[in-house]
Amino acid sequence: MSTVAYLTNQFPSPVEPYVVDEIRELRCRGVRVLPCSAWRAEGAVLDGELAIFAAETLYLQPLRLTRLLRAAWFCLRKFTLLASFFERALVQGNESPKRRARALLHTCLGVYYAMLLEGRGVEHIHVHHGYFASWIAMVAARVLGIGFSMTLHGSDLLLHSAYLDIKLKNCAFCLTVSEYNRRHILKRYPEIEPGKIRVQHIGVETGGHVCLPARVQPEKSCLVMLAVGRLHSVKDHAFLVRACRRLRDRGMNLLCLIAGEGPERASLDRLISELGLEKEVRLLGHVPRQQLDPYYAMADVVVLTSRSEGIPLVLMEAMALVKTVLAPAITGIPELVMHGKTGFLYSINSMDDFVARVEMIHGSGPGLQPIRQAARQHVLEHFNRERNLSQFCDFFVAQVTATSESNVHESPLLQ
Repeated sequence: MSTVAYLTNQFPSPVEPYVVDEIRELRCRGVRVLPCSAWRAEGAVLDGELAIFAAETLYLQPLRLTRLLRAAWFCLRKFTLLASFFERALVQGNESPKRRARALLHTCLGVYYAMLLEGRGVEHIHVHHGYFASWIAMVAARVLGIGFSMTLHGSDLLLHSAYLDIKLKNCAFCLTVSEYNRRHILKRYPEIEPGKIRVQHIGVETGGHVCLPARVQPEKSCLVMLAVGRLHSVKDHAFLVRACRRLRDRGMNLLCLIAGEGPERASLDRLISELGLEKEVRLLGHVPRQQLDPYYAMADVVVLTSRSEGIPLVLMEAMALVKTVLAPAITGIPELVMHGKTGFLYSINSMDDFVARVEMIHGSGPGLQPIRQAARQHVLEHFNRERNLSQFCDFFVAQVTATSESNVHESPLLQ
């Protein structure tokens, strides 16, 4: 059975459970999977299975000087092998000088990564997200004479797509999480063979029935909103906080719970204080998935205010738990949240629209139960983790087997 290296920017990550799910499922199929990470998850609390994964992960960091020098020498000695990458990094496109310099560094790191994999029998590299780790994987695959593939999610495709053209050209296949993403790729990169791009939905546990803790309402007639996500600018929690001020000024009694941690924590704390929302908005910090159910039980509506997304797991989870959801009408989200049928959408960046939707949800009460039930059914049919993982493995194993058989030759590292 094949040996596959699985590379991400940072692994393991509590906010990317789908990577662990895929590795676990592939191993159940007999595939030998080597988890790899560009960075260590510094400061992250890793318990149970994640701690075990961390112990077996191959990390690029910290870099070893002797191996790094050897990688630089390889780049010079085998320049022709990597010529197309150097040409794209230095000459083609319209990237900034800083971005081009980073691409050169990442080329060297790709060779470095290949050296770490040398002798481990790796026949294919798969990388999650189209960020810098995908360039490293692409270079390493070229050096080792094997194939590589990618999974593209949201911001890595729609906001930070540097050098994605050459990555798509060189990958054996590309998975992406929504039909919207697939259409975007084929429109922006028309030279890419359509058959190379496959939609592969991620999913969540749906269970046979819903069993949430008993609802605890903080106060009669109080609307409880729940947002779950990393405190990063792309998630735009500041928009949500400002919306809470608008809703309070319009007379609504509300409580907004934000579960997540990240670089925007300090600025959000300041904004909450400036707007006088200490009673209405609470930052819960990171809440492990297994501890989220009480907050889902409290919530009247689960909201998302991101500026860019793939198809968020939090919305799937909320819908599977028969909760009302409200999200921006962007990217692949309407494939999950069909407005007025499985949830509600608002126009991106429109405070007026968001506030109006929240007020409508608050006023509807039990009348939204058919929509909540339809939401759960939609997740059961299209975003079922077990079923989608099985489909992923069937496709992945077949593709890797085919590409491995067509790449049987000696690694340039050994020449």
